[in-house]
Amino acid sequence: MAFKELPLGEVSLNPFTKLDKEWGLVAAGNADGSNAMTVSWGGMGTIWNKPVVTIYIRPQRYTKQFVDANDHFTLSFFDSQYKQALSVLGTKSGRDGDKIAEVGFSPVQLDGTTTYEQADLVFVCRKLYADTIKPECFVDASVDEQNYPQRDHHTLYIAEVEHVYQHI
Repeated sequence: MAFKELPLGEVSLNPFTKLDKEWGLVAAGNADGSNAMTVSWGGMGTIWNKPVVTIYIRPQRYTKQFVDANDHFTLSFFDSQYKQALSVLGTKSGRDGDKIAEVGFSPVQLDGTTTYEQADLVFVCRKLYADTIKPECFVDASVDEQNYPQRDHHTLYIAEVEHVYQHI
């Protein structure tokens, strides 16, 4: 495994392009069982005096059961050469087959949770808060109508970034 830990203050990225344009990969579980999915919705910042990421997972996603069952997950980012692999990981379910093997990723364990050898940058995150997005809380109802026509509202997770690793 070829990762080195970075001090959080040395991480430099644009969260708007990193998530929305380049995408991230959320993975949870351990060597006995894990799953991952591509995400483009999320955020990075500070809340409760902690460095955090926020991610959003729909209830039907297989990865959700791994995130829910574990205290930690990873949010990993990849070089542009892996964009097609991330597309596959965002559209196929791990319930239906080994999508990780299909894209040629190699699982590795960091701090007791799963990421992939191909990742450039890995955030190891500890869950602090989870809640389902509630339709009645939308101030602009059109956002709910546009994004949730099947009423499958995401679970929002806020997680503390405990460690950041860079591939070397």
